[in-house]
Amino acid sequence: QVQLVESGGGLVQPGGSLRLSCVASGSYFSINAMGWYRQAPGKERELVAGITSGGSTNYADSVKGRFTISRDNAKNAGYLQMNSLKPEDTAVYYCHADMNILHGSILRMYDYWGQGTQVTVSS
Repeated sequence: QVQLVESGGGLVQPGGSLRLSCVASGSYFSINAMGWYRQAPGKERELVAGITSGGSTNYADSVKGRFTISRDNAKNAGYLQMNSLKPEDTAVYYCHADMNILHGSILRMYDYWGQGTQVTVSS
């Protein structure tokens, strides 16, 4: 069973920091791109940050300079370091990964989502 398990969310004051983690487990061959998405009540889910297997990153304009996405393939993990948090960052954050799954002798790519972790920025 392939899973992405998220952790690290919580309640912080404006200007504070949080570090989200996403750990993959189960039977998979490799992970291609990974990303973090967020969804606030009444709003659509949006891409916050993404990272390719080669380490290239991209960020939503609203988080550039404040958030950093990274990955550690040896630990089967992805991370989102969030600094200078603002109330508008409040949302449920979801880890996403494109994973290569081995079926016999062939590889197929599937996308997986974490369960979500709540980030609340409030004074």
